[in-house]
Amino acid sequence: RSYYALVDGNRYPSYRGNESPDVTSNGPDVACPGEAVVKGDGREYCIGAASILAKVTRDRIMREYDEMYPAYGLGQHKGYPTAMHQRAIFENGVLDIHRRTFAPIKNWEIMEDGKVKK
Repeated sequence: RSYYALVDGNRYPSYRGNESPDVTSNGPDVACPGEAVVKGDGREYCIGAASILAKVTRDRIMREYDEMYPAYGLGQHKGYPTAMHQRAIFENGVLDIHRRTFAPIKNWEIMEDGKVKK
């Protein structure tokens, strides 16, 4: 069986050349050949479908997180860096679910307890 991936965007991660996908890989590389497709969600049905599934799944996860962390309003802004979300992080701290490698959090100084240093 062979695999070939289509990635929405303008860059395809490096391919390791393995015979089969390694779903446990944590690196930026992928386990099969493929290509990047600019505006792929509008050009390839499979990318468009995957994009819809990803958004629906993300929204469901954010609603579940909203129940766990109501002070952050995740059910409303779905984790996007809105002014409301950033204000909640400043007031309540960064959670384990926040991606610290994404702006604006990656530019903030975070203390050990998750609070943002002011």
